[in-house]
Amino acid sequence: MSNKNAIIGFIGTGVMGNSMASNLLAGGYNLLVYNRTRSKADNLVKNGARWKNSVEELARESDIVISIVGYPKDVEETYLGENGVVNNAKRGSTIIDMTTSKPSLAKKIYEEAKKKGLYSLDAPVSGGDVGAKNGTLSIMVGGDRNVFEKVKPIFELMGKNIVLQGPAGSGQHTKMCNQIAIAANMMGVCEAMAYAKKSGLDPETVLKSIEVGGASSWSLSNLAPRMIKGDFKPGFYVKHFIKDMNIALDEAKNMNLETPALKLSKSLYDELLSENKGDCGTQVLYKLLDK
Repeated sequence: MSNKNAIIGFIGTGVMGNSMASNLLAGGYNLLVYNRTRSKADNLVKNGARWKNSVEELARESDIVISIVGYPKDVEETYLGENGVVNNAKRGSTIIDMTTSKPSLAKKIYEEAKKKGLYSLDAPVSGGDVGAKNGTLSIMVGGDRNVFEKVKPIFELMGKNIVLQGPAGSGQHTKMCNQIAIAANMMGVCEAMAYAKKSGLDPETVLKSIEVGGASSWSLSNLAPRMIKGDFKPGFYVKHFIKDMNIALDEAKNMNLETPALKLSKSLYDELLSENKGDCGTQVLYKLLDK
């Protein structure tokens, strides 16, 4: 069966998943969708996707299952629960979790899938809502190379920088590297914009100078403009970033690795969570400094 003839089941149509699924539809794939809140998939159904009432139903009818859900517990339930993907997918199907989750869980899913004659990849992404919408995500993949090559055309509809990092769990470990780098960088971006404002400079003009120099970063170019405008809508939720940082801190502890910048960033985001800003975008850290 060629990839173009494959039926893709997509689980999780939130901020990221909705755009990713839309790009698969635009690429001509036959798409099944499921989300806990059905209304979040209405636009996809309107554009040709078929709604399924459960993970179980979707898994049974799909050749490839893709998910991007909230937390590791959601991933575990989606794949390893009694009514989950592994227990209900057709033998020979490929399952791809694109949630940022625990490397150990990715390995467990891989092993359980193998017992059922399924192929499994962990493939978390980076690039936020902008990358999801534009199909320019960075996709970090763990799993077997032959499976990766088979589904790479599907990844290419959702991302541009697509790298097989190694065996099962390697995609998740790579995403932890990504999140550690972002955590430290976000503090710097927010402090720089707060400094620009406090010093009497025009932050937008400052940004023109620093976003193309040595300080350049994705967060500076894409999130600093939102900070300046007071736009704190989520491209990536604070609550999910905290989840990622907790995973990274646990993994670092297991490896006896010190991550002081990550710990500081986590403490600041915990403060935001205590102020009921968990559903804001990560750029809301700026408000903690701009007082």
